[in-house]
Amino acid sequence: MRQIALPLSAAREDPPRIVVGNANGAVLDALMEPDKWPFRTAILFGPPRSGKSLMARWFVESGRGDALDNAPDMDEAELFHCWNRAQENCRPLLILTDRRRGAGEGRWHVGLPDLASRLGAALELEIGEPDDEMLIALMEVHAEMRSLILDHSATQYLVGRCERSHLGVERLVAAIDRLSLERKQAPTMAIWRDALIETKRGGWGED
Repeated sequence: MRQIALPLSAAREDPPRIVVGNANGAVLDALMEPDKWPFRTAILFGPPRSGKSLMARWFVESGRGDALDNAPDMDEAELFHCWNRAQENCRPLLILTDRRRGAGEGRWHVGLPDLASRLGAALELEIGEPDDEMLIALMEVHAEMRSLILDHSATQYLVGRCERSHLGVERLVAAIDRLSLERKQAPTMAIWRDALIETKRGGWGED
């Protein structure tokens, strides 16, 4: 399992490194070679907390190009201006979105025809669902951030029962940490089980 260390400017609430696995390996490989992107533009799509912003931070601070976060919330004229400026400067541009482009409810609909055609030619990169190996690595990183000890028996027990997403793992580890603190004891199987139940029913709370 590869991992990429982040610059010291990484936000404290974010993982200190990017876990690279089946869900994002192809994305990271593409980010390594932005000069191969059509019009030096790529659109990165992925669910919440899947590491899009971490990848963008690494991409920018490694000097590979510029990035725009939450692109669907930007003014389309401003986004089009950013695209034109990137072309003029021969500067790769990474565009982040948590919504797929296209028509329909919940999708990113681009109304400006010129912008829509430019984005239609961009390279599309998507973060997928983590496999068991990547889920375990994500658990370990989030546990490390909280100074929480999750040994091999814990991760093996949890990986087959947890929500199979980046956000699900983050919430699960947060629930284990909170229950451990509330009960003033190291994580046990009872705590693992209660955390799984809590996160599956949506009662995890917010840290």
